[in-house]
Amino acid sequence: MPCRAVFLDRDGVINESIVRDGKPCPPATIDETVLVSDASKALKRLKKLGFLLIVATNQPDVRRGPTTRENVEEIHGFLRSQLPLDDFFVCYHDQSDKCSCRKPLPGLVFQAAVQHEIELSSSYFIGDRWRDIDAGAVAGCRTILIHRGYNERSSAFAPDCVVSSLTEAVEWIVRREFKLD
Repeated sequence: MPCRAVFLDRDGVINESIVRDGKPCPPATIDETVLVSDASKALKRLKKLGFLLIVATNQPDVRRGPTTRENVEEIHGFLRSQLPLDDFFVCYHDQSDKCSCRKPLPGLVFQAAVQHEIELSSSYFIGDRWRDIDAGAVAGCRTILIHRGYNERSSAFAPDCVVSSLTEAVEWIVRREFKLD
């Protein structure tokens, strides 16, 4: 039986991004990894509503060299230990690899949907960058942009909602689910 999910970008959504020159960068090690302050409470609320919580993240710094796959997996282990996350889907490629899993393409979302029998039209994608919104929209999810004020282009698709925190994103989902709008 198909289930519903909330897809989450990692950096800037559930853990803090490291912003350099207006551009978000991922932590390279577990020592640099800091949870977003409202992540635990917000994600527990989504779990109580019955959503699978799936992280869909690009980690091109493995390909580029600033970090290793082992460091990324250690960060994911830490995030799993702190948050009620069900699975991680990771693209380790760089843009030049032209893979189908790198956001803004929806490959990670489609992989998760097949593996977990997710009904994408009943699911959501929360992200802080244009790539997240485009991947979620193309996959057929409702999309929520956590606006962090990054210095980068806009998404090709308008997000269904723009908020300033993960808590606000969850509140929007709750209002939609319970038809409170």
